Amino acid sequence: MGLKLFGTAAALGLAASLLATGATRADEKPIIIGAAIALSGDIAPYDDGPAKGMELAIADINKNGGLLGRQIKIIYSDTKSDIAYGSTAAQDVIDKGADMVVVTCDYDYGGAAATVADSKNLIAFSTCAGDPKFGPSGIGPNAFTMATGSPGQAALMAEWAYQKKGWKTAYVLLDTSIAFDATWAATFQKRWIELAGKDNFLGQDTFGGEDTSIASQITRIKGLAKQPDLIVICSFPPQGPSAIRQLRAAGLNQPLIGSESWDGDFWLEAVPDLSNMYIVTYGSIFGTDPRPEAQAFFKAFQDKFGARPVTSHAMTGYGVIQAWSKAVTDAGTLDTDKVREQLQSFKDVPTLVGPTTYTKDVHINLQRDMIVLGIQNGKHGNSEGVFRAQEVPQ
Repeated sequence: MGLKLFGTAAALGLAASLLATGATRADEKPIIIGAAIALSGDIAPYDDGPAKGMELAIADINKNGGLLGRQIKIIYSDTKSDIAYGSTAAQDVIDKGADMVVVTCDYDYGGAAATVADSKNLIAFSTCAGDPKFGPSGIGPNAFTMATGSPGQAALMAEWAYQKKGWKTAYVLLDTSIAFDATWAATFQKRWIELAGKDNFLGQDTFGGEDTSIASQITRIKGLAKQPDLIVICSFPPQGPSAIRQLRAAGLNQPLIGSESWDGDFWLEAVPDLSNMYIVTYGSIFGTDPRPEAQAFFKAFQDKFGARPVTSHAMTGYGVIQAWSKAVTDAGTLDTDKVREQLQSFKDVPTLVGPTTYTKDVHINLQRDMIVLGIQNGKHGNSEGVFRAQEVPQ
């Protein structure tokens, strides 16, 4: 993907001055980015696109002279979607000379790999881990994520549902498998109560990711004194679609809203003819994104790989390379301490996923533009517009 596809390079923070300090020398060893991510298993759909997004960004940098006068190379090690195997995959790419480590698009699934990289004093970047604990508080000072965090997403959707759709009462159904969804649910509840009042938050129930039935949860929802205008489904494929299917089979046809975890249509076969569901994510892979830079990225992705991304999380992979390459260039070195200092000085730095800010204590962004997509008649990708959270509860 050439920079010209995005208009000006500066619009994405990739001005030529950020890419190289001189002509690339043939005898220079490449800079190695080690990706310890899920190449197989249930989490692979969330890592596949970001990995390819990184490859696009690396190709752009390399053909513009490289980084610090050197070419960039990416290597992979498969975590197999196994939380426990993440540390092994991280050590594998480190042993092969990684100068920076990229980990899976989730705090729980990427945390072990990031912890290993952090302990070796290497920058550990997640493409889209959305829990705010991905950073100094949960991993260490070298851990950063390109995600727009779960609190920002949840607040955005609460505001959209209340202010744009006029829905007044809400109920949350939480899958307890990962921290991302727990944070999403808690923030949605706080923001909804701020907007609609405590009496209009009708409650929350939970289920485990391995649960095959949510019959008792459905019974409790149907037994409420008044039925909610919407149900928030804090879960993700592959287990989440079963819960949705059971809700609909029980006659609970209220609007469903959810996070970026429901991006892509790879899971829709499990819920035939699903309608009245709305999700928030980074962009629309379905050709309905109103933003030229997103359209250009998805076209370049299609041209390069012969298919659209599985999800729009691909944008975050490109953004990781943008952010890290700028920090390296500004530092003039790959030295982790100096690169970390540059990252922590970011203030609204342009990236494909939006303005990016980091501080010493916060290595995630909470308020960026995101797109709301609707699912109707089994078809994903109906654009409801691009929005940003007005307020994010602490």
